[in-house]
Amino acid sequence: MSIDNALEDARDVATDFLNADGRDPRHVIVGVALTVGFALAATIFATRTLAPTRDRPGDGHAPVTERPRGPLSLILPAVFSVTTLSAVRVWNAPHARERTVAMGLWAGAQALNAVWIALRPAGRGLQIAAAMSSAGMAAAFAHEARKIDLRAGQLASPIGGRTRLANKVEDQATVH
Repeated sequence: MSIDNALEDARDVATDFLNADGRDPRHVIVGVALTVGFALAATIFATRTLAPTRDRPGDGHAPVTERPRGPLSLILPAVFSVTTLSAVRVWNAPHARERTVAMGLWAGAQALNAVWIALRPAGRGLQIAAAMSSAGMAAAFAHEARKIDLRAGQLASPIGGRTRLANKVEDQATVH
């Protein structure tokens, strides 16, 4: 296979994955920049406001809030932000009211998740509220995304897309 054929195949796969067929490359780049930028801003906001707390007063230096360890710790933010990939597919769909609604729900879900991460609810009631509201926003976005693009809706489903992506990464990590 020649390099030209490999590049063409890669371009076709990327175009299909991003739902960018027939779209101006500038539109696609703006969409990627906006969605990734917004997701990064929400993540940075949440992590900057997150300060570790002690489990018990006499527990030394062991924080309750600690970043995951191991090889998956590097990709967990991407796994949890798989809806960003879905948002890019929605962004690249033809302009319509449904697209605007879906993108608004996606932005709202990202902002809500950042707020919940920053607040670190300790009580059971607030933890349940955080989980339910985050799942509800993700489901609402997935529902609206599915109306525009079936694959975007599947990627954004609160469990399915993340599980599929995590399984692929785990498989690749154990093979190499």
